[in-house]
Amino acid sequence: MSTATGGETLAQRAYREIKQAILEARIAPEDVLSERQLAEQTGVSRTPLRSALSRLEREGVIGRMANGALVVRPVSVEHLLEIVALRRALESAAAARAAGRGPSPELDASEAETRPYAEGASTAFDRFWEVDDRFHDAVARAAGLELLPEILAEQRVIARRCTITRTHDRFAEQACEHLAVIDAIRAGDSAAAAAAMAAHFDNVRARFLGWLGR
Repeated sequence: MSTATGGETLAQRAYREIKQAILEARIAPEDVLSERQLAEQTGVSRTPLRSALSRLEREGVIGRMANGALVVRPVSVEHLLEIVALRRALESAAAARAAGRGPSPELDASEAETRPYAEGASTAFDRFWEVDDRFHDAVARAAGLELLPEILAEQRVIARRCTITRTHDRFAEQACEHLAVIDAIRAGDSAAAAAAMAAHFDNVRARFLGWLGR
């Protein structure tokens, strides 16, 4: 099997590059995919490219039209709100559990990188998404839950593909909400930690709907 640099196969590299392009909206929802263009962009031949596309199709990131063409599948607002509701329940419980266990190095690191945004620092959407990723992952790990980080990662990948998520360009509110959760966990207050996380997701939902109504 042909390999690229770093030990990954050419198919794995093509998969990673195409999926990242979809997540960053460089390939937009409902775009029809051209194998020839993707082969040129990724620098791989048709065989590993088709393996990469098959994997993305199995994951539901792309779908096949009646004529056989492959298209990027959009994520509906309804699906996004379902994810928000699911994560609200799971992560509120995780925050409460984390408060009973105490802070962790990951939470300390998350607080340090989040505080500048709470104080008004600006950044690009994709950069803050990574900061947001690390915060939610840190809470799940501080709770000592082994399966939750993987579940959250899967749901966040789906949510990131919904175009409405990319309408946000101000992150101070989210950052302050993250810090409120961390403060409650550090204080060992399980009820406050759960409430802060629930409030965060209620605000996330309200922001999404607010942007949708514009």
